Amino acid sequence: MRTCLKFASVAALTLMVAACSEQNEGGQQQANAQPQATPVGTVTLEAQTVGLVEEMPGRTVAFRKADIRPQVDGIIKERNFTEGGIVEAGQQLYMIDQDVYLARVDAAQAELSRQRASLDQAVKTRTRYDPLVKSQAVSRQTYDDAVSAEAQGKAAVASARAELEQARIDLAYTTVTAPISGQISSSDYSEGSLVTANQAAKLTTITQLDPIYVDVTQAGGRLLKIKQAVKNGRIKGVDAGNIEVSLIIDATGAEYPQKGTLQFSDVTVNETTGTVRLRAVFPNPDGTLLPGMFVRGQVRQGRLEGAFLVPQKAVMRRPDGTAYSYVAVDGKVVSKDLQIEQSQGENWLVSAGLEDGDQLIVDGIQRIGPGAAVAPQPVETAADDGSVKAADDTAKAAE
Repeated sequence: MRTCLKFASVAALTLMVAACSEQNEGGQQQANAQPQATPVGTVTLEAQTVGLVEEMPGRTVAFRKADIRPQVDGIIKERNFTEGGIVEAGQQLYMIDQDVYLARVDAAQAELSRQRASLDQAVKTRTRYDPLVKSQAVSRQTYDDAVSAEAQGKAAVASARAELEQARIDLAYTTVTAPISGQISSSDYSEGSLVTANQAAKLTTITQLDPIYVDVTQAGGRLLKIKQAVKNGRIKGVDAGNIEVSLIIDATGAEYPQKGTLQFSDVTVNETTGTVRLRAVFPNPDGTLLPGMFVRGQVRQGRLEGAFLVPQKAVMRRPDGTAYSYVAVDGKVVSKDLQIEQSQGENWLVSAGLEDGDQLIVDGIQRIGPGAAVAPQPVETAADDGSVKAADDTAKAAE
């Protein structure tokens, strides 16, 4: 009996030693195994020349606008336009009663004739005295009086001529004409209304809509950076006299079919908003754009060479706002800081921080960090075989 127990103890001990040996060997194999590389989707970056397009808020402004006011007193006799219609420069709009002003012209003409007659008499008198004063047949005082009378006569004629011209101007002002071509608004006065010279209330308004101005605003600091980049040669292709502008109408979200040209930028920064006003001019043949509409102007401000268009989903930001992305280098994750110029569609325009040929990680970013082992796969391949998606699903399931 004791012999059987002894053999049983030895067998149990042997089994325990074998089990421990197998466990140690398994642990050693697990320790020697390399960490599994995480599959990630990548795109290969290529440096390119990218046009800088700055989107700015703005409003439309009439190209020209004229408030029509009377310049003489009187009763309106005629109104010669259709409200809301198109008028041409020089077209008659109103006719003010002319009777009083015709009478003033006649009176001024008569006064001019009288003064001319007086001048003629004074000239003849002075002419007769010219030889007489030499022979002392008339006194010097008499001759001087004749010369003075002639001078006064000339002055009186000039004054009468000016009065006649003023009377004719006032008569012309009774015909109120359009100073510019454009669309005329409603009339605040009709036939029979009394108007006064230079009154505060306008008769009507003419607005020229074709072409039309668009005023957009840009941050003053941003404009300064662009000017410095142009000066340093980093941004090229800027022709100050031919900067193209596109337009998006806020009300509809549609792009305006006509292209505009930048005219000028203000030389001062708005103290309240810190922005600078830029003015562009657009053709408006169909009258689609009306003054006061909210729009978004897309201003082309040159081109940036050696830049990268990086998908926005591949860019992350630190608490201080600095941007960075992950790239795959020799199967490891490397973090790179980025200098972002602006957004373009679903991409960020990056001017510094990346190199031509970098494998930018765009999928699987949430499961990796700097130094992590990764298996880069082009986005198209990853999308086809579903390996990245499967890895993401596995990671979510594990969580």
